[in-house]
Amino acid sequence: MLNTTFTHPIRVYWEDTDAGGIVFYANYLKFFERARTEWLRSLDIHQSSLKETSGGMFVVAETTVKYLRSARLDDQLMVTARLEQIGRSTLTITQQAILDGTVLCEGSIRLCWVRYDTLKSDRIPAPLLEVLQ
Repeated sequence: MLNTTFTHPIRVYWEDTDAGGIVFYANYLKFFERARTEWLRSLDIHQSSLKETSGGMFVVAETTVKYLRSARLDDQLMVTARLEQIGRSTLTITQQAILDGTVLCEGSIRLCWVRYDTLKSDRIPAPLLEVLQ
């Protein structure tokens, strides 16, 4: 799955916009989160059950986001998730919000695997790594 791009459609709703009618900048992080969640689901990885099945979960450790153009109410965005790097306890995913072939926003998200009970960093379980690779 490394370097394979997953794409998820997201419609811009009224609640996603600011007083100027454009997408509020922080909402791009929400769009990225939705696309990452759907990407994991497409791999049959359900975040809601990870803690029960493995005792751990992914948390966001770092983000970088670059805003290039604005999305507006009713736009149909294509939001991507692309696994760029796998470490012992981290994943780095690059993401974009695209409208009609134009990149509006792009970013990099580093996820860290933590034990659910302690929230301390831990190695990503081998079965999970196998699916991701």
